[in-house]
Amino acid sequence: MNNRRLFLEYLAQTSPFPLQIEIEKAQGCILYGAEGKEYIDLISGISVSNVGHCHPKVVKAVQDQAAKYMHLMVYGEIIQGPQVKLAEKISALLPPSLNNIYFVNSGSEAIEGALKLSKRYTRRSEIISFNNAYHGSTTGALSIIGSEKYKNAFRPLTPMTTSIRFNNTDDFKYITNKTAAVFIEPIQGEAGIILPEKNYLKKLREKCTETGTLLVFDEVQSGFGRTGKMFAFEHYDVVPDILICAKGMGGGMPIGAFISSKEIMSTLMESPILGHITTFGGHPVSCAASLACIEVIEEERLLKDISDKEALFRKLLVHPKIKSIRGKGLFLAVEFASRDINFAVNHQCLENGVFVDWFLFNDKSLRIAPPLTITAAEIEAACEKILMAIEK
Repeated sequence: MNNRRLFLEYLAQTSPFPLQIEIEKAQGCILYGAEGKEYIDLISGISVSNVGHCHPKVVKAVQDQAAKYMHLMVYGEIIQGPQVKLAEKISALLPPSLNNIYFVNSGSEAIEGALKLSKRYTRRSEIISFNNAYHGSTTGALSIIGSEKYKNAFRPLTPMTTSIRFNNTDDFKYITNKTAAVFIEPIQGEAGIILPEKNYLKKLREKCTETGTLLVFDEVQSGFGRTGKMFAFEHYDVVPDILICAKGMGGGMPIGAFISSKEIMSTLMESPILGHITTFGGHPVSCAASLACIEVIEEERLLKDISDKEALFRKLLVHPKIKSIRGKGLFLAVEFASRDINFAVNHQCLENGVFVDWFLFNDKSLRIAPPLTITAAEIEAACEKILMAIEK
């Protein structure tokens, strides 16, 4: 049996129509197929490989740490250099109030931790999130995503959760002194890259402060340079009480985190002790990779060219069938008139050697979220192939 047959036989499938593209190697912005075909990667494993695939500095950090030690003990019990160095580095990137970090393995796990933390600190139970928000697939995270289509088959879910409308300040009336936390993506991802309207996040911050509600920013997709700043909330001059990170922070390795103040985070230490625990969270190899990833972003000054790269995509992707391009930095959505057109373009792009995707809650839009290292020449080649796909 070849790998394709083994894939279909033994791996649990998530849809009836997996892409079934076999990749043998990835480097920078290029994926190399089993039969020698090359793909320009415009989605970075869904905003994961922000510094490109197999960046030499990240690879070396992984190799060096794996040769020293890997798993030692459950998170938080033993001082591990990669964890403390990474925590120090991330804290230095953030406002002073976001100074205490809990490392986990993924975005969903970070959301679960933040749900527990917000309830524990406020001693409230109600959680508010937003229509068309995506926060993960575990039960707690699923409870606060903004799509009934994806939730109904798995009910009952976590009680006392409410979804309100994004960019609608009238719905702030639902945020009260009974609300433990509001979970929001500063820029909605799976909704199709929806930006907040002017001052919307500031008004939300004010409402949360007024009601004693914690404001939680989910930056799983938008963090670590994706929008042209290290974190998307920096564009809007608003600081959350809890920040969620994952995906792009690991340089391709699995890692996530929820971050808050020491005061808030300390409530997980007692009554009960070990109020939140993880075996593999903050894995030393993943932490070493994450620190190297951040250093690459800084040393190679990857953020300085993000707006120019966005402008180049917008300049080149002009076609009568493209209705709009939304987003910020290298976090873009190209919208067509219908799902059918978008899916056909997606399929043809793969045939043309461009790896693209659609959005979970916006199937009319094509996702563009390449590695931050993508060059102008690669952008030009990718856009030419996308336009060819639209024509065909």
